[in-house]
Amino acid sequence: MTQHDSDARRQLIDHISREAVFHGDFTLTSGKKASYYVDLRKVSLDHRVAPLIGQVMLDLIADVPDVAAVGGMTMGADPIASAILHQGAARGLAYDAFVVRKEPKDHGRGRQIEGPELEGKRVIVLEDTSTTGGSPLKAVEALRKVGAEVVAVAVVVDRNTGAREVIEAEGVPYRYAIGLDDLGLA
Repeated sequence: MTQHDSDARRQLIDHISREAVFHGDFTLTSGKKASYYVDLRKVSLDHRVAPLIGQVMLDLIADVPDVAAVGGMTMGADPIASAILHQGAARGLAYDAFVVRKEPKDHGRGRQIEGPELEGKRVIVLEDTSTTGGSPLKAVEALRKVGAEVVAVAVVVDRNTGAREVIEAEGVPYRYAIGLDDLGLA
């Protein structure tokens, strides 16, 4: 990790801590209760923070060879994929982005995955914050149906609530950029 990269990661952690962590009583996707909530959309759609997310996530996936595209379930993964696409292009890298709908469209071409053709391509599934691992797994399932090879799941913030285990049980490597300890929440 170069000085610039660790600098981007530190700035990203600061933004998330200040602007995307909410304290109180929350019910998570899993139905579990939590004393804090990480709302990454507060920062992933912010012009100051999206480039940092792109840089940090590019560093996270840099060692995975021959990845054609990145994306995941709409909507959490969309800004992350877009940030990687743009920051990657700025570095001379060719990552395309894709979007996985919750259900196939009932009109037009009836597609569940929007973007480039992914059959036979190596892809990484993204998620902004992982809790149960349910969203990335839905994306993995849809991608496998179209013949894509899912080579990793990459998450911006891991809540350490079992997502890694669920995803790795499906045979997909799991990696994350920022953990609870980085945010002072462990």
